[in-house]
Order: sequence, then C-alpha cells, then structure tokens
Amino acid sequence: MNNKEKTFIAGPCVIESAELLDTVAQRLVDINRRLGTDIIFKASFDKANRTSIHSFRGPGLERGLRMLADVKTKYGLRLLTDIHESWQAAPVAEVCDVLQIPAFLCRQTDLLVAAARTGRTVNIKKAQFLSGRDMKYPVEKAREAGANDVWLTERGNMMGYNTLVVDFRNISDMLGLVPTVIMDCTHSVQRPGGSDGKTGGDRRFVPPMALAAKAFGATGWFFEVHPDPDRGLSDAANMLELDKLEKLIEEIIK
Repeated sequence: MNNKEKTFIAGPCVIESAELLDTVAQRLVDINRRLGTDIIFKASFDKANRTSIHSFRGPGLERGLRMLADVKTKYGLRLLTDIHESWQAAPVAEVCDVLQIPAFLCRQTDLLVAAARTGRTVNIKKAQFLSGRDMKYPVEKAREAGANDVWLTERGNMMGYNTLVVDFRNISDMLGLVPTVIMDCTHSVQRPGGSDGKTGGDRRFVPPMALAAKAFGATGWFFEVHPDPDRGLSDAANMLELDKLEKLIEEIIK
C-alpha cells in the first residue's frame, strides 16, 4: 500500500474562521507534497452535539459549505464533513467528497439512507455504545440504500462516566465488514462532558493511539488539528498541535 492509498483525514474540529481553514489547508498541502500522501481536509460547519447550549457550534450549513468549497478551490484538497440531519446530505454532497455520520447517530436509518443516496463515500463512526461487529447493521443500511464506498471509524467506547477506552480488536472486526477502517486518534482521547460543561481530553495519547491502531491493521487515521489547540473553540483538549502532524504521519507510514 503506497502513501496515497492510506487514508488520512485532518483539520480543525469546527470552522472557526477562513484564516484558520487557510492555515491548516496550506500545511496539509505541504505535507502531501513532502510525504506523497493525500490527506482529506475535515472541518464541521455545525457541531450539533456540544455539551452546553452556550458552546460554539460553527457558521452553519450555507456559510460553512461556502467556506469549505473555497478550501477545495484554492488548495485542491478532498473534503469531509459531518451531517446531523437527513436534509443536509444532498447540499453537503455537492461540495464534500466524504459524508461523515457522527457516532451518536450511526443507527439513524434515515440519515444513513440519505447519505448513501448521494453517491458520495459514507464514513460511519462507531458509536461509543457499540462493538465493531455491531457495525454490520449500519453498513448494511448504507449499502442497501445505494452506497458503493462505506468506511468505518473507531473512536472508543464509554467506560463508566466521562471516560473513553479503545478496544483495538474492533478494528479487526470492522475490517471484516469494510476495507477502510479509520482510527479517530483525537476523539478517542476525549473525556466526554468531563470538564465543567465541555468535553475534556488528553492529547498526549494521540500518537500512541495512532501507532497502536496501525499494529491492529487500521487503514486510515483521523486527526483533529489546530495551530493553537488550547484556544480552539471545540475539542480544545484533545486536538493535536498542527506542527506535530507531519512527524506523526511520517511515523505511521515508515
């Protein structure tokens, strides 16, 4: 498998500004050129499942899609974003190459069907309450609705309150369902709702998560990155520093 065949996804958790999108996109283009990768740019136009009603959610669908389209036009990067409601699938598919189904929503039949019918790649994140084998049914829903390319993403399971753990055996189980299984290396180090009205986390564990997933056969890696994560408006505690991304990808592809 060459570097372009490995699936890498990276970008800020949420669209904060055009300047942030430019900063991250330029770095991804540089990494792609140096390492021969094809990193997919990710950012959310709306974070609909924030802990608090007062949390920053993003610019919304219309403005967010215009900003993502601008990234594609200027930098030539493929795009991924998540959808939360069925009606969002069609307009998002006009701009983005991959439609992502959030973990909490991976059993929502109408959402999966709407995403599948766009003809775009559908990336389904495994819910925090499901096993890898349980993802057979979301995959079946998407495929029977017409999806030709379905990915699955591991992002940990709840262990008690405010804690996620990763059972890396899920990667092997999901590879029995689809050929592309992605490790979400940043969301898996979250502490959901565990930081006074927002999600906490510990980005120190992002690199070992990535390398452990490689050992278990993952074919893709997902990183939320930010030039100054602690000032990020969403997932600040678990986003990886942008300037550390290239070295980590180098380690993965050695």
